[in-house]
Formats: sequence, structure tokens, C-alpha cells
Amino acid sequence: MQAALELARACDDSSDVPVGAVVLDPSGAVVGSGRNEREARRDPVAHAEILALQAAASALGDWHLDGCTLVVTLEPCPMCAGAILAARVRRVVFGAWDPKAGAAGSVYDILRDRRLPHRAEVIPGVLEAASIALLDGFFAERR
Repeated sequence: MQAALELARACDDSSDVPVGAVVLDPSGAVVGSGRNEREARRDPVAHAEILALQAAASALGDWHLDGCTLVVTLEPCPMCAGAILAARVRRVVFGAWDPKAGAAGSVYDILRDRRLPHRAEVIPGVLEAASIALLDGFFAERR
């Protein structure tokens, strides 16, 4: 989670919401990382999770990320939850809950929906206070 927080802090040089994500292979090595870059890229799908999944797939040479863990500072949204399941990620670890658009147990629970062909283990609240502090600081400056 510390690596994901560092990526989120790197959003300071842009107007992107500070969210960072890393993908760990089954041995725990980082194989992909990303931070929110929607504003920087002018790309609506450039969420931290999407960019980390793409980097991991490229590094591993396969879009199947079986056995991998995604670690992200904010609960994934529905779009990212869909991408996580499509990539067959085994586990999702996140810091802060997203009460507006979370899809890992707060608003929706896409990652554990038994109606879908794939599911992921969800571990919430890891370094939650640090993740919340980053987000609160970002939004306090803009409101």
C-alpha cells in the first residue's frame, strides 16, 4: 500500500484525484503500477487501476492476471471493478472506501457478485487514514 500511496502523492503535479495502484504477482513483486491520469491524458478511462492492470499485462505478456493482487488507495469504481474481474485478479486490497461510486462493498459489490463468472477477494481499509487524508487534502483545496 505504501507504493500505491506514493503513486497517489505523485498526482500533486496535476489536477487528477490522488489515487495510486500497484499489481503484485503471486510472489509479491510489483509487476504494474499506475496513478490517476484522466486529466493529464484527457482520457476518461485513465484510472489508476486500469493503468496498473495494463502495465502488469504488458510486463507479464498476458492479460490473464491469475494469482495477482491489485492494491489501490481508493475502493474501485464499477468500471475498474469490471476490468479487475476481466483480468482475473485474485485479490483487491484498498485503503479508503468510496461512498459515492465504490464497487467493492460500499455502493456496489461487483467484485464479489456471485452472479458473475469471476470474483475477487476484497481486503478493505489498509492504511485507510493515509488514503483518506490524501483525498481530503485534494478536495479541500478545490472547494
